[in-house]
Amino acid sequence: MASRDLPHSFREAFCGWAERIPQEVTIFKSKQQLLDEDLHNPHFHSKHEGSSLSEKSSSECPDGESDSYEAPAAKVKINNLWPAFASGAGLFSDGYVNNCISTVLSCLRMIYKEEFTKSSAMSNVASIAFAGTVVGQLGFGYISDRIARRGGMMVANVMLIVFTLLCAVGSWGATTQGFFACLTVWRFFLGVGIGAEYPTSSVIASEFANQLPPGKRNRYFSWFTNAMIDSGFVTAAFVPFVLIWIFTERHLRALWRVAIGLGVVPPLLLFFIRLKMKDSETFEKLNMKHVRYRDYPWWLIIKFYWFRLTIVSLIWFVYDFSTFSFNSFNTIIISQLIPDARLWKQWGWSVVFNLFYIPGAFLGALSGDYFGPRLTLAFGVACQGIIGIAMSACLKSLKKHIAGFIVVFGIFTSFGEFGPGDNIGLLASKTSGTAIRGQYYGIAAAVGRIGAFVGTYIFPAIQRKYEGQGDLSLQVPFYISSGLCLFSACLAIFFLPRVGQDAINREDAEFVDYLKSHGFDITVLGEPGVVTEMIAEEHKRNSNVAYETDGAVGGRPAGAAEFSDSEIMAFDSLGAAKDEADISDKKVKH
Repeated sequence: MASRDLPHSFREAFCGWAERIPQEVTIFKSKQQLLDEDLHNPHFHSKHEGSSLSEKSSSECPDGESDSYEAPAAKVKINNLWPAFASGAGLFSDGYVNNCISTVLSCLRMIYKEEFTKSSAMSNVASIAFAGTVVGQLGFGYISDRIARRGGMMVANVMLIVFTLLCAVGSWGATTQGFFACLTVWRFFLGVGIGAEYPTSSVIASEFANQLPPGKRNRYFSWFTNAMIDSGFVTAAFVPFVLIWIFTERHLRALWRVAIGLGVVPPLLLFFIRLKMKDSETFEKLNMKHVRYRDYPWWLIIKFYWFRLTIVSLIWFVYDFSTFSFNSFNTIIISQLIPDARLWKQWGWSVVFNLFYIPGAFLGALSGDYFGPRLTLAFGVACQGIIGIAMSACLKSLKKHIAGFIVVFGIFTSFGEFGPGDNIGLLASKTSGTAIRGQYYGIAAAVGRIGAFVGTYIFPAIQRKYEGQGDLSLQVPFYISSGLCLFSACLAIFFLPRVGQDAINREDAEFVDYLKSHGFDITVLGEPGVVTEMIAEEHKRNSNVAYETDGAVGGRPAGAAEFSDSEIMAFDSLGAAKDEADISDKKVKH
């Protein structure tokens, strides 16, 4: 199992990717076919009897039906979408705050001129939030799995509110360099809050999206996470464009502070909405919060997930390397294309450029459902690489027509959102078990932000190196990014596992099976109260069912699934205590 994702033969390495396609594509499948393939469906369970997860579910549900997950809704309803939206929408702040830095850089360049551009502050202010994001993703990934998933999300929400305000109104200094240092510090802690949203809110969104009808799960996760980030990008470009008409270029200090300060509104509204949220039922039943640190199966987890986590992380690295570095400097790039234009005109073109994020995010989410996230990602990132190479080769002629350059650049960006933008987070959430999803997702996202961190340092360095050498200062970054995009497409096609609509449920079953087969006590999974309470309720409902006396201890309900001795003893204990208000944990070990 530790090498389950590695190709085991030459044929599997080069042809195995095609054999996985029928299991991923849903566009030609009926609703009933999708239900039959889903782990929720009883027909599916009958084909997979004997799995550890089925045994654990059977011990909790004497009627033989799995209750490890809530049954998916027959139709998409608002009350089913609301938890996924409320948890994923926090990433709007990620897009807004990170794109706003492009405006801040432009303003600081005009206000402080060479004092800013010739110092390290330009790179520090642009990149330090990415360092904080990595800290937040790694730290809160552990908190999400081991301490409190919803609680971690609420802490992240508060951090977004506090440090966004401090960036806007708390950045001051006795000297100019002191001001730069102060802004850099607040940007770092704001990055921690942004990073914390990924392994908490995104993971929660994926678990709630999994309760939607099969065939529609991927699109809503992508719309509530990546589309929120992209909406933040667009809003962060449009707000300064409006503000410059209000403040004019004479009041750029007020302009950039107001632009950042407005970013506090979305997380403030979300905070009150999230107060009523709870963890998903999946997490309550399969978490490892109560496993002692010395008993935590670190080595088993590493052996089971190391390869696919490496592949997902590398793809995320490439995606963030190009996306965030280009985005942070898009205003500067546009200013080079139209150097004599007024600031409002440059920012207006920036709004047009950012609008191309939206169609890519919208269509990529649909494609992720119809063709699967693996194929959609590979197609999108391959197209992005091809367009990037063509755009670099034709840059000289494109620069003469700014509208044409923006359209081609926008299509380049749109394919990035269509492919990895929508689907890399989806793959990270669906290729890992519920018990370790926060850490898995956090590590993959952190590697991605390291790519963003590297890109925002490398691109300005490239521009400085090739300054005065014609178009090379813009061509070289595009060639590098495009080559990495094609590399990502190959990784996705040949090395990512198949990811169907039932991927989360299937992955949970395989992970629990793997743990049990290596001697891990799976009865420690989940919340004690949830499991005990549910067993008692099911036992009471079946108290009038005739028991067979086929030699098992205490018998079992007719037609029920086979139980282990410990499970049968648990039901006997519950039968004796069915009229008690409180079922002792000494009688039933969850």
